[in-house]
Amino acid sequence: MTETLPTGTQTAPSADALELLGLVAQLELVAFARLASDAALAPTLAQRLELTRFAATSVERRDRVLARVAELGGDPEAVLGSFAHVLDDFDARTAPSTWWERLLTAYVGYGVADDFCRHAATSLDEESRALVLDVLGDVGHTDLAVAELDVARADDEVLVSRLALWGRRLVGEALGVVQSLLATRPGLARLAAAADGAQGGDGAARLFGELTAQHTRRMGRLGLTA
Repeated sequence: MTETLPTGTQTAPSADALELLGLVAQLELVAFARLASDAALAPTLAQRLELTRFAATSVERRDRVLARVAELGGDPEAVLGSFAHVLDDFDARTAPSTWWERLLTAYVGYGVADDFCRHAATSLDEESRALVLDVLGDVGHTDLAVAELDVARADDEVLVSRLALWGRRLVGEALGVVQSLLATRPGLARLAAAADGAQGGDGAARLFGELTAQHTRRMGRLGLTA
C-alpha cells in the first residue's frame, strides 16, 4: 500500500526503504571508522578532539537509522551487512597520501554518496525521509574540513592545483559507486527513478547532473576548480 505525499511522490515499499536505510546506516558506520582514523592522524590535539566527537556522533546517527529499520520490520544487522563492502573499491582507488587529500576525500568523495541518498530519500515515507535528511544534514565535519583546507590553500598555489586534481578524481570514482548501486540494487534504482519522475527530467541524466552540480558547489566553496 502507498500513501500520497505532499511532494507528489509515492511512499516506497518497505523493502526499498530498508535498502536505502541500510545504505545510509553503512555510510555512517564508514564515517565513524574514517573519522576515528583521521583523529589518529590529525596534526593537532584540537583537531583530534573534534574528530573523535564527530566519530561518536556518527554512531548515534547510525543507531537512529537502524532503529527505523527495526520499526519497519527489518533486521538491522542484515540490512546493514548487505552494504558492508559498498565503498571498498572507492577507498582502494582513492587512498589519500596527505592530510589535505584526506580532508578533501571526506568532504567531496563521501559527499556524493550522501547527495545520492538525499535524492533517493524523496521517495520514502515521511518519517523515513525526515530521518535520512536529518542524519545527512549534520555538517559539523564538513565545516571543519572546509576551514582547515581554506587555511592551507590560502598561500599555496601548488596545493590548490593538487587538490583540484584530487577533487576531480574523487568525483569520478564516487559517481562510479552510484552507477554500481543503481545497477546492482533494484530498490535504490526504483527510489531514484521515482524521485526523478516526481521532479521531471531525463531520469539518470538528471540524477548525475544534480550530483555533479553539488560537487561543483563543494569545490567552489573551497575556491577549487571542479
